[in-house]
Amino acid sequence: MRRLPPLTAVEAFVQVARLGSVKAAAEELALSSPALSRRIQALERFIGKPLFERRHQALVLNKDGQALLGRVAPALDQLAIAVDASKGEAELMRLRLNVPPLFASQRLIGRLPELRERHPSLHIDLDTQPHPLVRLGEGLDAAIVIARDIDPALYSRQIARSRIAAIGAPSLKDGPNAIRTPEDLRRATIFVHRDMAELFPIWREAIGMPDLQPAAIDHFDAGQLILEAAAQGLGVAFMLDEHVAGGHDPRLVRIFDEVADSSYSYWFAARRTGLSNRAVKLFHDWLFETIAPH
Repeated sequence: MRRLPPLTAVEAFVQVARLGSVKAAAEELALSSPALSRRIQALERFIGKPLFERRHQALVLNKDGQALLGRVAPALDQLAIAVDASKGEAELMRLRLNVPPLFASQRLIGRLPELRERHPSLHIDLDTQPHPLVRLGEGLDAAIVIARDIDPALYSRQIARSRIAAIGAPSLKDGPNAIRTPEDLRRATIFVHRDMAELFPIWREAIGMPDLQPAAIDHFDAGQLILEAAAQGLGVAFMLDEHVAGGHDPRLVRIFDEVADSSYSYWFAARRTGLSNRAVKLFHDWLFETIAPH
């Protein structure tokens, strides 16, 4: 049988590669920084080439290191899953996840039975309180947020690239006062989310009508309420186009063909050490495999 490097050295390599810091990886593995560095050096001696570029207070994967990470990290994750399976996954894993209510109702809750079937011991505490990113590590393990970008100090991955659409009841497109073109918004009420008030200005700029003004702008602080008001024919909601597709609500349609790229989109976020948490890693991988495949 071909000789393999020590598993502890491979584990140290993957942690440093993912976290970008010897100190952070050492803390995660409950080692001293010198001890972890020795494990990295042992693996490099075994491989016969350096795997990192040494920079001030940081290690950055070189080309050989990136190639090795792509090969061994999935195998290491699968090994952890196999060990859990051999134990019957008897020990409960709990994920404390913050998620916007609209994302949860449209895209998450209905798919959770698949996750439960795959990982019966994984349980999720759902949190919908505001400002989740500042609570990561203090009551929250991970968050799904809608944002323009994420603090680079955190681990983040974009769930979807979104576009802005005008959403309303089909009845708005019929009758003598129908809204058929963007110009017709001058006599209509539009709905926007307080936290994404820029969506309408971005949309009108993108369609070449930067001076377009609706008759009124009503602000909401919950996406579900915006969609319900729009479904009742009370106005036109400016939201992400996936809120129409994800809602599967026959009472809602896109009012215009015109859409615009959004500066806002859904993101998964956690502390950079978060993926070392077994529950976070399982949910993260399932999320991007099933709900948000790229």
